[in-house]
Amino acid sequence: MAITVGAKAPDFKLVDTDRKERTLSEFLNRKTILAFYPGAFTGVCTKEFCALRDAMANFNSMNAQVVGISVDGPFTNKAFADTNKLTFPLLSDLTMEVSKKFCGVYENFAGVKGYTTSKRAVFVLDKTGIVKYLWVTENAGVEPPYEEISKALASF
Repeated sequence: MAITVGAKAPDFKLVDTDRKERTLSEFLNRKTILAFYPGAFTGVCTKEFCALRDAMANFNSMNAQVVGISVDGPFTNKAFADTNKLTFPLLSDLTMEVSKKFCGVYENFAGVKGYTTSKRAVFVLDKTGIVKYLWVTENAGVEPPYEEISKALASF
């Protein structure tokens, strides 16, 4: 993993659930939580993104926003957002380029040969795109430490 705390996160272009191209730089008017996830509608991803949704009032009070990123297509991400009433953008990393730059990927995910997904990871960025906190797990079944995310946001 090339990105570390203190590094500037590289800009990227990915499509959202409406197939609109979005860049990281357009989100940097606020503190930004980039949440990479292996797959929409999986149990742990659903729990994680509902927890992030439920924490939005807290994040908003710290002038922070959430952006989700997975290798799922925009139609799957749209259904995932609608089903779970997610109010933050979900972006599709179809080439896996962004996931590989930020956190890496799980090869043969869930024991399925050839199925590659984003690793579960969280990056907290300041308004200039500097990484203030990061968490990446090799175990896709583990949710991120939500308290640490809030503490990182409150620290700057």
